[in-house]
Amino acid sequence: KMGNAESNAYQNHLSRFLPEEQSDIDGLFDTLSGSSASAGAKNAKAAKKTVTLAALQARQSAHTREPLPEPMTARLYNGMKSIDLPGKSSGLSEQIAKEQFVIFMSNLLKGNADEKISIIMRMIAKAGGPLKGKQIQEFTEDLITSVVHVLSYRKELKGWSLENTRDSSSGVKALASELLSELKLPDGTKPVGSQLLETNFDQSVIEDWVYRVPQISVFLSVVIRQGLHVLHSLPDQTNDILNLVPHCKGIKGRGVVSLFDIPAIIYINSHLPAEMQHKWQLLFSSRLHGESFSQLCAHIVNKGPCLVIIKDLDGFLFGGFASHSWEVKPQFQGDNRCFLFSVFPTLAVYTYTGYNDHYMYLNHGQQTMPNGLGMGGQHGYFGLWIDSDYGKGHSKAKPRCTTYNSPQLSAKEDFTLDAMEVWAVGDAPESAGRKGKKSILDVDPQAQALLEMAGKSRQSEGLREPMEEDEDDD
Repeated sequence: KMGNAESNAYQNHLSRFLPEEQSDIDGLFDTLSGSSASAGAKNAKAAKKTVTLAALQARQSAHTREPLPEPMTARLYNGMKSIDLPGKSSGLSEQIAKEQFVIFMSNLLKGNADEKISIIMRMIAKAGGPLKGKQIQEFTEDLITSVVHVLSYRKELKGWSLENTRDSSSGVKALASELLSELKLPDGTKPVGSQLLETNFDQSVIEDWVYRVPQISVFLSVVIRQGLHVLHSLPDQTNDILNLVPHCKGIKGRGVVSLFDIPAIIYINSHLPAEMQHKWQLLFSSRLHGESFSQLCAHIVNKGPCLVIIKDLDGFLFGGFASHSWEVKPQFQGDNRCFLFSVFPTLAVYTYTGYNDHYMYLNHGQQTMPNGLGMGGQHGYFGLWIDSDYGKGHSKAKPRCTTYNSPQLSAKEDFTLDAMEVWAVGDAPESAGRKGKKSILDVDPQAQALLEMAGKSRQSEGLREPMEEDEDDD
């Protein structure tokens, strides 16, 4: 009989799951342990079912392509094995008991930072003890790789794919590096570069990191739910997984590879206002719509909040989030939800400082004011600027952009544009020319003037691309 202490702890963990979740977990454990119960022992109550690493790996490779990369399967096994049961000699058994399995699931899917941390420590390194930055880096990269892999495997990328986005491997490294930049020693210093890799971090530091970097817990939850295929179909009490990846509209079948990679999409989406995280729709791509400032304006004006991403000729990728519809006017617009970001060579988001309200600016065809699209800083010194003489831009931030505290985002201060995309985020505004409604082009004199400058007559329907409806969700 199980000792009372063990039984109570186990029952407490079990009670965190709804009845249907419990049966889901029981089913998974039975499947995994089925291979290790010998025929003769089936009737003997003494023979407890257990799970081995081989069984976990076999479940993975029973499919033609594994849902989880092998290093992550081994890490999950080490995490399960690390759970000490009262009255058992710890860590000696190579097999996972049902109690360990349930407590592992309960701590990682339902627990607080404190409960997660000892398991995460063992997933990072079997031996426990202080961990080197390099070990934490390898774990973080494995974790992000597994998330991208399993979402692709389970067809949960919502219209994105590894084919229509940038290669994810550089994105994995960039996102891991950004998450690791939050590792702080007890004295508050943040080691960087090679120093980070050689520094020892103890449990309290890593616990603080997991607490402050919510992505670690969210990614672990995705890996367990989708990788082991457990609790994945049940309504989740949290929205963190729901909008991890936004639905992608407007790229399907157009032969375009986005400038974004999956890790960057996940990271930047998490910084958007919550009500805009469910959907991105491609409004403009220089590869589809041509390299023309008039075309750019015609596709993005009055279309609601959006993300602008730019690639310069040196391969740097960067952009900004505009919290309001772009309007052509000689004044600054937007609000303090706007931000600038970098995607490559580093992944980072730069939010407003409170220093000024120069959030976003769009002007065209004016004699007296600068013509172009800008975010942050001031005229002539924008954090991000695309000139109306399309193809030229600048990112002047010596040493930082006043509005967003961003550094120079492009490789050179004055850059040449290689490619550009604009994505509307969230639901399109009511005014954006929905079916049966008067088009914004009919009521906005600036938009009309813009069309005339672009050489389009007012009757031109060519500029009114049909709004894609929901047929291309997945």
